[in-house]
Order: sequence, then C-alpha cells, then structure tokens
Amino acid sequence: MIDFRPVLFVNGFLLLVLALAMGIPAMVDLSAGDEDWKVFAVSAMVTAFAALSLIFGTRAKGRPTLSARQAFMLTTLAWISTAAFAALPFAFGNLHLSPTDAVFEAMSGLTTTGATVIIGLDHAPRGILIWRALLNWLGGEGIIIMAIAILPLLRIGGMQVFRMETSDKTETIKPRITQVATSITLVYVVFTVLAALAFWAAGMGRFDAVCHAMAAISTGGFSTSDTKLAHWNTAVQWVAVFAMMVGGSSFVLWTGPWRRGRPRIVDDAQAHWYLMFIGTAAGVVALWQWAVNDMSLGVAVRHATFNVVSTVTSTGFVSTDYGTWGGFAHVVFFILVFIGGCTGSTAGGVKIFRWELLFALAGIHLKRLLHPHGIFVIHYNQRPIAPSVLDSVQGFVVMYFFTFALFALGLSVVGVDFMTALSGSAAALANAGPGIGEVIGPFGSYRPLPDAAKWILAVEMMLGRLELFTVAVLFSRSYWRE
Repeated sequence: MIDFRPVLFVNGFLLLVLALAMGIPAMVDLSAGDEDWKVFAVSAMVTAFAALSLIFGTRAKGRPTLSARQAFMLTTLAWISTAAFAALPFAFGNLHLSPTDAVFEAMSGLTTTGATVIIGLDHAPRGILIWRALLNWLGGEGIIIMAIAILPLLRIGGMQVFRMETSDKTETIKPRITQVATSITLVYVVFTVLAALAFWAAGMGRFDAVCHAMAAISTGGFSTSDTKLAHWNTAVQWVAVFAMMVGGSSFVLWTGPWRRGRPRIVDDAQAHWYLMFIGTAAGVVALWQWAVNDMSLGVAVRHATFNVVSTVTSTGFVSTDYGTWGGFAHVVFFILVFIGGCTGSTAGGVKIFRWELLFALAGIHLKRLLHPHGIFVIHYNQRPIAPSVLDSVQGFVVMYFFTFALFALGLSVVGVDFMTALSGSAAALANAGPGIGEVIGPFGSYRPLPDAAKWILAVEMMLGRLELFTVAVLFSRSYWRE
C-alpha cells in the first residue's frame, strides 16, 4: 500500500505558498478601497488552515522522501488541490463566478493555459487581475521545477535525457530540489522584473506592466484587457515577443555555468530548432499577409511574429484578430498549437525536443531504405540517444494525439460545434489558451460553453500540463500493487 503521508505533507506546503500569495491581491484591493480584499483574506485563512492541517497531520520523523509512485501521485494531486483553493476568490468575489467557471479559471491560470471565462477585464477589480497573473507566475515556476526535477526521474516522454542524476539503482527520488528551485526561481524573478521594466518603458502603466510580465514569462497569457496586447502600442507588442520567447526557452540552461563566456542555451540544439521554427513560421505567415491580404510588410512582420511566438510558446496573447486572416492562417495556427516550446520551459505542447527526435528518427528510416544494413545513431547535443528514450518519445506523441482526439470527441458529445471542439481540445491540451472560431477565437471567451465542456477542458489542461502519463499511470492496476 502506498504511503500517502509524504504526498499530503508536500501538498500542505504548496497550499501554504498559495495562501501567502493570496495576501498580495488582498493588499491591492485594500489599497484601492475594494471590498474584495475580505474575500482574499478569508480565502487565504481557509487555505492556510487546510495547509497547516496537512503539514502537522502527516508530518513524520526525519526528512521525508518520495518514491517514484508517490511522485506520480504528488504531481497530480498538487494541481488538483491548488486549483480548487485558488478558485475560492473567483467564486466568492465581486465577479460571482459559478463553481465551474471558478475552477476553470483557476486551472487555466495554474496550468498557464490562459483560457478565460471572464468578460470585462478592462473594468475588473485589480485584485482579481493580479491574482490571475500570480496564478500564471506560480504555476509557471512549478512547471519548470517539475519538468527538471521530477519528470526526468519518472522517465516521462523521453524526459530522462534531462535527468540531473546518473544513478538508476534506486526508486527513491532525491533530486537536488533545493538547489534547482533556488537557481530557477532567481532567474525566473530576474526575467520577470526585466520584462516588467521593459513593458513600463514601452508605455504600459506599472500595474499592467507587472501583470503582463508575469503572464509573458510564465507563458500563461492572462491579460488585463479583453483585447489583450492589441490594446497597447507596437513597442509593447515587441517587448511581449521577446518576453514570450524567453518564457518558451529552457530555464535550466540559463541557470547552469557558462561555457566560453556565454550561457549554455546559445549552444543548445533545441534552442536552435526553436528559433529556426519560429523564424520560418513567422516568415511564411508574414509573406502570406503581405502578398495575399495586402497588409503592409512592417505590420505583417509584427503581427505574424507576435502571434506565431504566442502560439508556439502556448502563451495565448494576441496582437490582432488573426481569425479574420482566412483559412490558410487558421490551418497554420492550428498546427502551431501542437509544436510547443523547449523542454524545461513554461510552454506547453509536444515540445521542440520531441519533434527534433521524431524528425531525426524519420530521417533514419529513409536512410535504411537505401542502406538496410547500415547502423545509424541519433544524437542530441553531441550525445547518443538511447532506444528507450526514442520509445518514450514515440509513445508520448501517440498518447498526445489520441488524447486530443478523445477529448475533442467528448466536447462534441456535450454539444460543442466541430471547430470549437477541435481547436478547444488542441488549445487545452497544449495549454495554449485561445482556439479558432467565433466562440473561443483570439478575442473570444470560453464562458458560452456548457459546464460539461468546461470540466472536460479543465481536466485536459491538467493532463497536458502534467505530460499525460503522469496522470494516466494512476489508473493502471500495476501502480496500486505492492
């Protein structure tokens, strides 16, 4: 029988962090004279009570350790419990969201999806706006640490390539969590501060600059305006492009020791693919807009680059309604949703690393047609890739598209139209935010969807954020056997 005490103990600390974070919007509302500060204060107390109950009720002697099975449970339970308590201010605040909408908004924020059910953000209370940005920011940091410290040891989707320790002789997970969390948090905070200063210098107000910096670096996409970044000037949009690209890059490569006087990310193969893919896709879309839709070249480059970067990094910001660009743009952005950013980033999607290996694998199959007896080895950053990693990647991609199809089917069953079901399922699984179509398009909202569809999408957001197998393994009988 699995010992749940270490899992609940760690969850208690995560809820305690969430309770402390609720104090920020409470102070913002209090300073603005908004009565919602009481809602955040009470929500913080309730969350803190639950957190302390878990911490003191499950505390064991000595330093707690997590086995691989407990880690699977921890990653899933952490997102469920934090989303449930993070929904309290949405449900009981001035917005008076229904329980379904409140959980949807909280899950969207913590998984950095950016899909929203709130309409009228331009006039929403500041406490709610900063709370949404904080959920993006906290969720983004948690995602990075999970991707670097936990998933490699659980061998999820080829992530074992990025493991921090070389020993496979024990099931006990003892990564250097403290060192990793400290270094990543430091870099994460520095980039957020730099982004906020850049947004402010480009013309945003201080409050909006802070909110958008947290949403951009976390690739969360929650904005303070219904029209998102289309509400601000060109300089602000270019700042957002660079902030989103940083959020979609591998943070662990920013924290490690520099080589030859430059950060390791400069020499990383995944980063090269990332930039090459963004540049190619943005160039194609810009050329299409300039040649076919008669958009001036400068404007075409800006909007194409912005929206391609936003989609690939699964941020969800938009600079204009690309839903009016025609069928070609719809197809391009639908494909881009599946790409994703770098491994070790806050971005969702399949991830550049997996696409790199899949293309290399396809190339080897072509070579074997001409050289049946040849021996070919796939390398990543000058290191050979083990067959088990390739198997994990292929299994993940198959599971990813099967999940996308299954949830799209589920959305259609509850009454969602074809385009919304397809794009909504893709956006939720990739944690990308906006879909395609009139309902959930670039300037749309998920509010009109039926409650059943919102619950389906909330579950899919979590599945996509936790790399599918982390949750799926909990439903296998072998997981529960001793």
